Amino acid sequence: MATLELRNVNKSYGSGLADTLKNIELSIDSGEFLILVGPSGCGKSTLMNCIAGLESISGGAIMVDGQDISGMSPKDRDIAMVFQSYALYPTMSVRENIAFGLKIRKLPQAEIDAEVARVAKLLQIEHLLQRKPSQLSGGQQQRVAMGRALARRPKIYLFDEPLSNLDAKLRVEMRTEIKLMHQRLKTTTVYVTHDQIEAMTLGDKVAVMKDGIIQQFGTPREIYNDPANLFVAGFMGSPPMNFIPLRLQRRDGRLMGLLDSADGHCELPLGNVAGELEGRELILGIRPEQVLVGASDLPAIRAQVQVLEPTGPDTLAFVEINQTKVCCRLAPDSPARVGDTLDLQFAPDKVLLFDAQSGERLCVPGKSAVTEPARVARLKGL
Repeated sequence: MATLELRNVNKSYGSGLADTLKNIELSIDSGEFLILVGPSGCGKSTLMNCIAGLESISGGAIMVDGQDISGMSPKDRDIAMVFQSYALYPTMSVRENIAFGLKIRKLPQAEIDAEVARVAKLLQIEHLLQRKPSQLSGGQQQRVAMGRALARRPKIYLFDEPLSNLDAKLRVEMRTEIKLMHQRLKTTTVYVTHDQIEAMTLGDKVAVMKDGIIQQFGTPREIYNDPANLFVAGFMGSPPMNFIPLRLQRRDGRLMGLLDSADGHCELPLGNVAGELEGRELILGIRPEQVLVGASDLPAIRAQVQVLEPTGPDTLAFVEINQTKVCCRLAPDSPARVGDTLDLQFAPDKVLLFDAQSGERLCVPGKSAVTEPARVARLKGL
């Protein structure tokens, strides 16, 4: 196990070109599981390659256990990487693929055999050891690729979108296997994905990236409940957070948010944050599961159900508020039908407010500013 720290890491491919990585600051403790998540082209795989030594950095430092490894060759970093393409040797058996790195290091044959047996048992591929990669399914090939990395017993494991080539059912199964493996081995792990479900379920810490910048760094719970900006709020969560343009109006000296639909009108109290919001163009954010349906004495807006999407564990209902499609998560046995009118309520402590121009998070009604973890993470990333 090892600590990993990235200090002001930058990556550029030449003068006149935009930086691919911009002032990356991250730190994870020994044994933690870090997820790098973001859309395609955001720089997460480039950052992974820089940690592995497959690409050099243009500035900053990569520290492992307090030692700067930025100038080391990949073979000297004691880091194992599992690629998206598996990268297995097609002419070698599963046993030979797993043992290859150990043979290169010239370990005794008895030690190699014991390590291959250990890894095969851990990944439940003992019955596959004599097969060639062409005789394996995608999930089995991924296990072998993981086994080759595990056999080295490195300080850090790197996974570069390892499940993206698998079908949906197998991705869920392999995600569980990776989590169980990490719980057993407790090895420091960095995992790249564009799948926010993987990010939420696998990671101890999550770094959300966009355009080579860390938008927010924290636990999955912090990032889901306390997003730093519109991008993070919209990227994390399935279905994504609702974003509703919000008009403001003063009533009896209080600032109210106005919600309109074809069937009703509602004024949402904004608590004690009036001074911070006056004159701003705002976006209201609320997650589908936090839209209440006739469940409290809060102000309600009546809206007609336009679309229903049963998913099994719940039903997604879509309505229109402030000329914007809004998703509500209902119970699976909800009697709601298309055309029905629902009384929808937004709990003030669940509503998030964003600046429509900058995308930055402003506040939660009832609080004076964005909470400290989100602010600190945002400032570090930017």
